[in-house]
Amino acid sequence: MLYGSLRERSYSKLLTLEAARLLEAMGAEVKIFDPKDLPQPDGAPDTHPKVQELRALAAWSESMVWCSPERHGAMTGIMKSQIDWIPLSLGAVRPTQGKTLAVMEVSGGSQSFNAVNQMRILGRWMRMITIPNQSSVAKAFLEFDEEGRMKPSAYYDRVVDVMEELMKFTLLTRDVASYLVDRYSERRESGAELSKRVNQKSI
Repeated sequence: MLYGSLRERSYSKLLTLEAARLLEAMGAEVKIFDPKDLPQPDGAPDTHPKVQELRALAAWSESMVWCSPERHGAMTGIMKSQIDWIPLSLGAVRPTQGKTLAVMEVSGGSQSFNAVNQMRILGRWMRMITIPNQSSVAKAFLEFDEEGRMKPSAYYDRVVDVMEELMKFTLLTRDVASYLVDRYSERRESGAELSKRVNQKSI
Protein backbone atom coordinates (compact mmCIF):
# COMPACT_ATOMS: atom_id res chain seq x y z
CA MET A 1 0.00 0.00 0.00
CA LEU A 2 1.30 3.45 -0.96
CA TYR A 3 0.20 6.84 0.34
CA GLY A 4 1.24 10.26 -0.88
CA SER A 5 1.95 12.63 2.01
CA LEU A 6 4.64 13.22 4.64
CA ARG A 7 2.52 15.38 6.93
CA GLU A 8 2.45 14.43 10.61
CA ARG A 9 -1.33 14.05 10.36
CA SER A 10 -1.57 12.71 6.84
CA TYR A 11 -5.12 11.95 5.76
CA SER A 12 -3.94 9.78 2.87
CA LYS A 13 -1.98 7.74 5.43
CA LEU A 14 -4.98 7.56 7.78
CA LEU A 15 -7.19 6.40 4.93
CA THR A 16 -4.56 3.84 3.94
CA LEU A 17 -4.39 2.53 7.51
CA GLU A 18 -8.18 2.27 7.60
CA ALA A 19 -8.16 0.33 4.33
CA ALA A 20 -5.37 -1.90 5.68
CA ARG A 21 -7.51 -2.83 8.69
CA LEU A 22 -10.33 -3.81 6.36
CA LEU A 23 -8.07 -5.91 4.14
CA GLU A 24 -6.61 -7.70 7.16
CA ALA A 25 -10.13 -8.41 8.44
CA MET A 26 -10.88 -9.93 5.03
CA GLY A 27 -7.86 -12.21 5.30
CA ALA A 28 -5.16 -10.32 3.41
CA GLU A 29 -1.56 -9.86 4.48
CA VAL A 30 -0.83 -6.14 4.29
CA LYS A 31 2.38 -4.15 4.07
CA ILE A 32 2.50 -0.34 3.91
CA PHE A 33 5.45 1.57 2.44
CA ASP A 34 6.58 4.70 4.31
CA PRO A 35 7.72 7.25 1.69
CA LYS A 36 9.81 9.22 4.18
CA ASP A 37 13.45 9.48 2.99
CA LEU A 38 12.67 8.08 -0.46
CA PRO A 39 14.86 10.10 -2.86
CA GLN A 40 13.53 11.74 -5.99
CA PRO A 41 13.64 9.53 -9.07
CA ASP A 42 17.07 9.77 -10.74
CA GLY A 43 18.33 11.70 -7.70
CA ALA A 44 19.98 8.61 -6.22
CA PRO A 45 21.07 5.19 -7.45
CA ASP A 46 18.50 2.40 -7.45
CA THR A 47 20.65 0.71 -4.78
CA HIS A 48 19.35 3.27 -2.25
CA PRO A 49 17.82 1.36 0.71
CA LYS A 50 14.39 3.00 0.40
CA VAL A 51 14.26 2.28 -3.32
CA GLN A 52 15.20 -1.34 -2.69
CA GLU A 53 12.54 -1.58 0.03
CA LEU A 54 9.87 -0.18 -2.29
CA ARG A 55 10.82 -2.49 -5.15
CA ALA A 56 10.91 -5.52 -2.88
CA LEU A 57 7.39 -4.77 -1.65
CA ALA A 58 6.16 -4.25 -5.21
CA ALA A 59 7.60 -7.62 -6.21
CA TRP A 60 6.16 -9.32 -3.11
CA SER A 61 2.63 -8.04 -3.51
CA GLU A 62 -0.23 -9.65 -5.41
CA SER A 63 -2.15 -6.41 -5.47
CA MET A 64 -1.63 -2.76 -4.55
CA VAL A 65 -3.56 0.16 -3.10
CA TRP A 66 -2.50 3.70 -4.05
CA CYS A 67 -3.87 6.59 -2.00
CA SER A 68 -2.94 10.20 -2.74
CA PRO A 69 -4.04 13.61 -1.58
CA GLU A 70 -5.16 15.92 -4.35
CA ARG A 71 -2.88 18.94 -4.54
CA HIS A 72 -3.21 21.65 -7.21
CA GLY A 73 -5.72 19.42 -8.98
CA ALA A 74 -3.42 16.43 -9.21
CA MET A 75 -1.80 13.62 -7.26
CA THR A 76 1.15 14.69 -5.12
CA GLY A 77 4.77 14.54 -6.25
CA ILE A 78 5.44 12.16 -3.36
CA MET A 79 2.90 9.72 -4.78
CA LYS A 80 4.24 10.00 -8.32
CA SER A 81 7.84 9.56 -7.12
CA GLN A 82 6.98 6.24 -5.52
CA ILE A 83 5.34 4.98 -8.70
CA ASP A 84 8.23 6.27 -10.81
CA TRP A 85 10.71 4.27 -8.74
CA ILE A 86 8.84 1.04 -9.56
CA PRO A 87 10.30 -0.02 -12.91
CA LEU A 88 8.20 -1.30 -15.78
CA SER A 89 10.72 -4.10 -16.11
CA LEU A 90 13.54 -5.63 -14.11
CA GLY A 91 15.44 -7.63 -16.67
CA ALA A 92 12.71 -9.69 -18.35
CA VAL A 93 10.37 -9.50 -15.34
CA ARG A 94 7.60 -6.89 -15.08
CA PRO A 95 7.05 -6.34 -11.33
CA THR A 96 3.54 -4.87 -11.62
CA GLN A 97 2.12 -6.67 -14.66
CA GLY A 98 -1.10 -8.56 -13.97
CA LYS A 99 -1.42 -7.39 -10.36
CA THR A 100 -4.66 -5.86 -9.16
CA LEU A 101 -4.84 -2.20 -8.13
CA ALA A 102 -7.26 -0.04 -6.16
CA VAL A 103 -6.98 3.76 -6.16
CA MET A 104 -8.15 6.25 -3.52
CA GLU A 105 -7.75 9.96 -2.87
CA VAL A 106 -8.39 12.52 -0.16
CA SER A 107 -9.02 16.22 -0.62
CA GLY A 108 -9.36 19.24 1.63
CA GLY A 109 -12.30 20.66 -0.30
CA SER A 110 -15.16 19.35 -2.36
CA GLN A 111 -15.09 15.87 -3.84
CA SER A 112 -12.82 15.45 -6.84
CA PHE A 113 -11.55 12.59 -8.97
CA ASN A 114 -8.44 14.12 -10.55
CA ALA A 115 -5.93 12.11 -8.51
CA VAL A 116 -7.71 8.76 -8.89
CA ASN A 117 -8.10 9.34 -12.62
CA GLN A 118 -4.38 10.03 -12.95
CA MET A 119 -3.51 6.95 -10.92
CA ARG A 120 -5.78 4.88 -13.17
CA ILE A 121 -3.73 6.00 -16.17
CA LEU A 122 -0.54 5.03 -14.35
CA GLY A 123 -2.00 1.69 -13.35
CA ARG A 124 -2.80 0.93 -16.97
CA TRP A 125 0.69 2.05 -17.98
CA MET A 126 2.15 -0.29 -15.36
CA ARG A 127 -0.02 -3.05 -16.90
CA MET A 128 -2.04 -3.62 -13.77
CA ILE A 129 -5.66 -4.76 -13.45
CA THR A 130 -7.24 -1.65 -11.97
CA ILE A 131 -10.59 -2.46 -10.36
CA PRO A 132 -13.70 -0.47 -11.41
CA ASN A 133 -14.54 0.95 -7.96
CA GLN A 134 -12.59 3.75 -6.27
CA SER A 135 -12.72 6.03 -3.24
CA SER A 136 -12.59 9.83 -3.09
CA VAL A 137 -12.96 11.38 0.35
CA ALA A 138 -13.88 15.07 0.37
CA LYS A 139 -13.04 17.41 3.27
CA ALA A 140 -10.96 14.64 4.77
CA PHE A 141 -10.21 16.69 7.88
CA LEU A 142 -13.85 16.15 8.92
CA GLU A 143 -13.87 12.39 8.32
CA PHE A 144 -11.37 11.21 10.97
CA ASP A 145 -11.53 11.40 14.75
CA GLU A 146 -8.73 12.52 17.08
CA GLU A 147 -7.35 8.97 17.22
CA GLY A 148 -7.10 8.87 13.44
CA ARG A 149 -9.98 6.46 12.88
CA MET A 150 -12.42 7.11 10.08
CA LYS A 151 -15.90 8.10 11.21
CA PRO A 152 -18.97 6.15 10.02
CA SER A 153 -20.21 7.71 6.78
CA ALA A 154 -21.01 7.01 3.13
CA TYR A 155 -17.31 7.66 2.46
CA TYR A 156 -16.35 4.87 4.86
CA ASP A 157 -18.89 2.53 3.29
CA ARG A 158 -17.30 3.21 -0.11
CA VAL A 159 -13.85 2.32 1.26
CA VAL A 160 -15.27 -0.99 2.47
CA ASP A 161 -16.77 -1.56 -0.99
CA VAL A 162 -13.45 -0.81 -2.70
CA MET A 163 -11.39 -3.11 -0.47
CA GLU A 164 -13.95 -5.89 -0.80
CA GLU A 165 -13.87 -5.52 -4.58
CA LEU A 166 -10.07 -5.53 -4.59
CA MET A 167 -10.07 -8.80 -2.66
CA LYS A 168 -12.56 -10.34 -5.10
CA PHE A 169 -10.62 -9.28 -8.21
CA THR A 170 -7.35 -10.46 -6.67
CA LEU A 171 -8.74 -13.88 -5.84
CA LEU A 172 -10.48 -14.22 -9.22
CA THR A 173 -7.38 -13.32 -11.22
CA ARG A 174 -4.71 -14.87 -8.97
CA ASP A 175 -4.25 -18.02 -11.02
CA VAL A 176 -4.90 -16.48 -14.46
CA ALA A 177 -3.13 -13.10 -14.30
CA SER A 178 -0.22 -14.27 -16.46
CA TYR A 179 -2.70 -15.52 -19.08
CA LEU A 180 -4.73 -12.29 -19.05
CA VAL A 181 -1.70 -10.10 -19.76
CA ASP A 182 0.05 -12.51 -22.16
CA ARG A 183 0.76 -10.79 -25.48
CA TYR A 184 1.52 -12.26 -28.86
CA SER A 185 4.15 -9.63 -29.65
CA GLU A 186 6.05 -10.46 -26.49
CA ARG A 187 5.88 -14.20 -27.02
CA ARG A 188 7.82 -13.60 -30.21
CA GLU A 189 10.85 -12.12 -28.47
CA SER A 190 13.20 -13.72 -25.99
CA GLY A 191 13.85 -12.50 -22.45
CA ALA A 192 17.22 -11.15 -23.58
CA GLU A 193 15.63 -9.22 -26.44
CA LEU A 194 12.95 -7.82 -24.12
CA SER A 195 15.56 -6.73 -21.59
CA LYS A 196 17.58 -5.02 -24.30
CA ARG A 197 14.52 -3.20 -25.61
CA VAL A 198 13.13 -1.88 -22.33
CA ASN A 199 16.40 -1.16 -20.52
CA GLN A 200 18.10 1.18 -22.98
CA LYS A 201 20.94 3.16 -21.43
CA SER A 202 20.73 5.85 -24.06
CA ILE A 203 18.50 6.80 -26.95
